[in-house]
Amino acid sequence: MFGCLVAGRLVQAVAQQVAQDKFVFDLPDYENINHVVVFMLGTVPFPEGMGGSVYFCYPDQSGMAVWQLLGFVTNEKPSAIFKISGLKSGKGSQHPFGAMNIPQTPSVAQIGISVELLEHLAQQTPVASAAVSSVDSFTQFTQKMLDSFYNFASSFAVTQAQMTPNPSEAFIPANVVLKWYENFQRRLAQNPFFWKT
Repeated sequence: MFGCLVAGRLVQAVAQQVAQDKFVFDLPDYENINHVVVFMLGTVPFPEGMGGSVYFCYPDQSGMAVWQLLGFVTNEKPSAIFKISGLKSGKGSQHPFGAMNIPQTPSVAQIGISVELLEHLAQQTPVASAAVSSVDSFTQFTQKMLDSFYNFASSFAVTQAQMTPNPSEAFIPANVVLKWYENFQRRLAQNPFFWKT
């Protein structure tokens, strides 16, 4: 029903079923994994009104399992990419795998999938740092880059009286850079992907 993919590794298409509605994939050498993809194989859909919450589990320093909610997959959203590199030192959250005695091995983490009602999935809050970059983070990066460029270019501003003629250098008026900066900000606010057209 589910598959799991880590870049540079073979696809795992056979999950270990630990309960009627719970599945896990082992992730050996998890310390070197940044992102993981969880997807439905397309062979068996979820029953009507059901979906799967996706958890990341790793052993803490004492060997105890720490579970963190990453997100979910459904028939309408059959795949998801999760960033797990920043989760390896966070706190655990409430999870449906608590009563199970799933063996934990050092340097082996697990992805757990719990089949649940869609209404229950909607009430859960995934770990924020598990989300893969989105328009918001791209927009924030672009804004920071614009600010940095404008501040850098402005730091070299001189008045016309301070300029020494040098025929090998070209000068750009600061108001031209400011106009470009403002136009770029406006276009980015209207459509973060305008630069792709």
